[in-house]
Amino acid sequence: MTHNTPLSPRPLHHLADGRRRLMTAAQLRAHGVSAAEADEQCRPGGPWQQLLPNVVLLHPGPPTSDERLHAVLLYAARERSAGATGVPLQPGAEGAASPAYAEAVITGLAALTLHGFSGAPPLPSLDAIDVLVPRTRRLRSTGCARIVRTAALPAAVPVTGVPVAPVARALADAVAGLTDAGVVRRLLTEAVRAGHCEPAAVVRELTRARLLGRPHVVDAVDSLVAEGRAIAEQRLYRMVREHGLPDPVWNVDLRLPGGPHLGGLDAYWPEQAVALELDTRAHRQEDDALWSEYARKREHLERLGITVVHITPRKLRESLEHQAAVVRTALMAAGDREPAAYVVVLPR
Repeated sequence: MTHNTPLSPRPLHHLADGRRRLMTAAQLRAHGVSAAEADEQCRPGGPWQQLLPNVVLLHPGPPTSDERLHAVLLYAARERSAGATGVPLQPGAEGAASPAYAEAVITGLAALTLHGFSGAPPLPSLDAIDVLVPRTRRLRSTGCARIVRTAALPAAVPVTGVPVAPVARALADAVAGLTDAGVVRRLLTEAVRAGHCEPAAVVRELTRARLLGRPHVVDAVDSLVAEGRAIAEQRLYRMVREHGLPDPVWNVDLRLPGGPHLGGLDAYWPEQAVALELDTRAHRQEDDALWSEYARKREHLERLGITVVHITPRKLRESLEHQAAVVRTALMAAGDREPAAYVVVLPR
């Protein structure tokens, strides 16, 4: 058989059997299809089309959103084996990401859409799909694939067979390309309000990406932190109500009689001398100083015989019952302690 011999339609038809919709050039060669044969099938008006360099769509007509996603991954992934059978576009067990996509993770707006963000655009409207690869990879953005280089790939979250960046990282990569302050604010707010992640995780990623120097991002972060605190406070009220804890006094300041200010608290049980504080720090540059202030206040209160329970918004979101048990234990242990110093409780 020479390169001029006509292609046999039977094996090529078998390749595009309705399951395998995409193949790389190496995978086609493993099936006996030479580069020349693939080029012939991808000619204008032919049954196949080259969607991205070395990635062939095994049918004519526009690609679906799933096909574009998987094509971007096939283009960006480090190919492990030429004997792979192609992409069936059907998720594996429990939505596990395909092991064929080594060193490639979907990020940015496409990742947010896959995570279920209502404020992210639908996949068909995206001109390009962002994909994370190690910065040592020699790839360029082309077609619907936009390469985003990173020093270290995040642990991917599998969504319907697609490796997707965690929400906080996807947000940072999306924000890097956005200039509309309203869009940035809506996406960051939805991340917290819908329970996708905590404000601290978002701020860490924005800081790592050096995006906090942009005024519209800083404004959105301030709203994000306020939103996160409001949600955490609502969960705290629900914890007390639903788990039968005695009502505390809410949002108070403590002072020694005629003495100095001891600090503000989110909740305080005066009879048991138990204080509760929400840690809603946003993990910005001033965090070390802020944490030192938290620690000093806690040490001072405990020297006065006041038990301080420290809770983060994440703990309230993920283990509300356990946090209620922690508070209940502190309240029950009050009778076994020496009486606390008298303090003045003032509304904050």
